[in-house]
Amino acid sequence: MASSDTTGTAAGGERYEQPPHEEPRGTADAAPRGAAPGRAGRSPAEEAAAGTAARRDRAVRAAVLHGLVGPGHPVVGLLDVAGIRASAAGLRAAFEEVTAPGTPVLHAFAVKAASLVPVLALLADEGLGCEVASPGELALARAAGVPPSRIVLDSPAKSVAELREALALGVAVNADNAEELARIDALVHGAPVSSPLGLRVNPQVGGGSIEALSTATETSKFGVPLRDEGARAWLVRAFLDRPWLTRLHAHVGSQGIPPELMARGVREIYELAEEINDEAGQRRITTLDIGGGLSVNFGSDHEHPTHRDYAHALRRAVPGLFDGRYGLVTEFGRSLLAKHGTVLARVEYTKTAAGRPIAVTHAGAQLATRTVFAPASWPLRVAAFDAEGRPKTGTAVEQDIAGPCCFAGDLVARGRPLPRLESGDLAALLDTGAYYFSNHFAYNSLPRPAVHGFLCTPSEVCFALVRPAQTLDEIVAESGGDRPGALTALPP
Repeated sequence: MASSDTTGTAAGGERYEQPPHEEPRGTADAAPRGAAPGRAGRSPAEEAAAGTAARRDRAVRAAVLHGLVGPGHPVVGLLDVAGIRASAAGLRAAFEEVTAPGTPVLHAFAVKAASLVPVLALLADEGLGCEVASPGELALARAAGVPPSRIVLDSPAKSVAELREALALGVAVNADNAEELARIDALVHGAPVSSPLGLRVNPQVGGGSIEALSTATETSKFGVPLRDEGARAWLVRAFLDRPWLTRLHAHVGSQGIPPELMARGVREIYELAEEINDEAGQRRITTLDIGGGLSVNFGSDHEHPTHRDYAHALRRAVPGLFDGRYGLVTEFGRSLLAKHGTVLARVEYTKTAAGRPIAVTHAGAQLATRTVFAPASWPLRVAAFDAEGRPKTGTAVEQDIAGPCCFAGDLVARGRPLPRLESGDLAALLDTGAYYFSNHFAYNSLPRPAVHGFLCTPSEVCFALVRPAQTLDEIVAESGGDRPGALTALPP
């Protein structure tokens, strides 16, 4: 499906005209010091931010013209294909800058961040693999055509059946704890295994600004706690006793974790790998899985920190990591996708309460779950568009942006200054490409929205359906609709 910037035919044969696209209003973030100027004196970072905003504005207008959003489709997810490809290419280039030539590097996308098969296939086309944490995520990676050799399984609660399947496929497995390692011992005993096998370590370097996402605290549920009494000696012995155990894994990063703290965690497992290899008298540890979790700036279209920032911070903190002696695995998710997704929701009604304007939309906790329940940690930018998909202008008025869920706190923004929204307008939730419309919260049995990818050319906007909207029949079916009498049939 394509939308011309001049004239064209929408679905159903309806004619429309779309004005030439314009640069987005407003200014980008300040340029990084020393960055080379781009068009009109803008830095490359500002150019990228402006390009993201311009493509988004064109896609919103085209989505309205195509009928992808409107009275019959009041909420939709949009994914910027060019932006996703650019982020994947930027990640590869960032680590190529700092690694020795010939170093094996696998960038395994964290599937939980966008569990959509076409997204995984797009990233695979850009040279990325998949990091999975459940049988469902493994099935999605395989459906996307990602080969087992480019998949890493990291779940903290792997069953015997999950481990057996992963080993049979040749998927890399990082054991989380001593009991899981004992299970793997039994599964690999006397049988050749092609899966690379590793052990997750919690370096216990501390948390960040969001406690629930801090994976390297002293009491984190993940990995073997490195600083606990006797743990380091146990880890060394575990590797010395198992020649097939060749990887160390740590995942310190997540939203709210500064890159410097992430780098400290990586340094801890690097030093542990050096110690194990010295004790073994050979390169027993061949690969370090350094996780992902680079934070995202939710305040503007400007991407910072970047993957390049982090790669260079790692090189400063752990220079030996990149000298070619260790293969590397990364597990980035949010930082690759967040900036390239938009939730577009129709304003169904507007009203006021105690003088505060409220716009009631079709996007709330079912999509922006974290934002609704933890707004201080997960604030989202909101952009206002009119019913025809054009950016709204006018005096900014503080207003609440409410969702459709049946509880009072279903607000994605409180007192947000925006041009005053009216019924039929569109509220765009920005930076929602990761963890939002791909991880649905089925409150009130609200259906999952359709998700479309878009690609802007100089003359048109092309759309591809990533996931169709969930139907009411599907909601009923997954809620036991084929067995309404199951409970009443039980004897009294």
